[in-house]
Amino acid sequence: MQRLQAFKFELRPNGQQQRQMRRFAGACRFVFNAALAMQTAQHQAAGPFIRYVAMAKHLTAWRQGAALPSGRTAPWLAEAPIHPLQHALKDLERAYTNFFAGRAAFPKRKRRGQHDSFRYPDSKQFTLDQGNSRIFLPKLGWMRLRLSRSVPGELRNATVSLHAGRWFVSIQTSREVTQPVPSGDAVGIDMGIARFATFSDGSFIAPLDSFKRHEARLRRYQRAMSRKVKFSSNWRKAKARVERVHARIARVRADFLHKATTAISKNHALVCVEDLAVRNMSRSAAGTREAPGHNVRAKSGLNKAILDQGWFEFRRQLDYKLAWSGGHLIAVPPANTSRTCPACGHVAAENRPTQARFLCVACGHAAHADVVGAINILARGHRVAACGEPVQSGRSMKQEPAEAI
Repeated sequence: MQRLQAFKFELRPNGQQQRQMRRFAGACRFVFNAALAMQTAQHQAAGPFIRYVAMAKHLTAWRQGAALPSGRTAPWLAEAPIHPLQHALKDLERAYTNFFAGRAAFPKRKRRGQHDSFRYPDSKQFTLDQGNSRIFLPKLGWMRLRLSRSVPGELRNATVSLHAGRWFVSIQTSREVTQPVPSGDAVGIDMGIARFATFSDGSFIAPLDSFKRHEARLRRYQRAMSRKVKFSSNWRKAKARVERVHARIARVRADFLHKATTAISKNHALVCVEDLAVRNMSRSAAGTREAPGHNVRAKSGLNKAILDQGWFEFRRQLDYKLAWSGGHLIAVPPANTSRTCPACGHVAAENRPTQARFLCVACGHAAHADVVGAINILARGHRVAACGEPVQSGRSMKQEPAEAI
């Protein structure tokens, strides 16, 4: 079977290379916005959608000094490599395709400082020297990178991105691997806040609470930033401090989730989880002026704790890692999983007198509520796998690995 995998490393550019990469990212953003404006004007004039090939001809004319729809000229686009600019047009066409298919909202203009990146879509356009921990990129030259691990397989593409003042490169590879044989037993996982993940065998993973650990420092930096004159030099420095804290929160959470999902996927052949609608669970309770919500502050704290866990990312990583190891992931309906007695099957809200305690009012079975939920999740997962019991959310078990990690 073929495995597509991406490896992300931090780049170590010099000052000139950093300035050039910012220009290249800005050029890709400019091309995307100019093409979006042209597509919008074409739609308002009841004209046909401009496909990539025709739009690429406009890009060539812009690089040669032709006027844009706004009347401006941008001959400086010729200073940027052509392939990342062309890929920006492909990104726009994919965004329109997803919009027409109902998978995404209408494409928006890209803004400076938000997801600054550019991609070399072909392996012929860059060279990776793993022995010397460096990479060659067109119009940038050789650049050092922190090669923390080897990059196996055939190179496919490379994406350069900026996060909190640090440049990274993500290199996607393709390689053939033998069909994995699943190993381990089946397990049910109940997701929570007091316990991040509780397993059907009674063990659990304690929560990390990455945002909560850094919240005080983030609040202090944000208050300092709010006192600065917007867009001044000191404001930009304060903004950079805030971005670094956010980046650290994300990195710590990602490291925690990767370690947890890797351990689970290696030791279990079948993993059953709740099909949680995280967006609905973390929806604001503020309401409207005519119909204000209740317990808004408490619900806000609960929403913050839910989003701090990273449940969706946990499930996404489990999905492709289990597929890589030959296992399966099954999402089951979460209704009444912690209110159903695993001993007698009695379902009642009174079975859970407290958040952590389960006591069946019918047979007297007592256990931790999260463990009971995990046991019921595993039982439902077995029914889905054996009998094809439908999942209420409409999502089914996925068995194909993710394309890029």
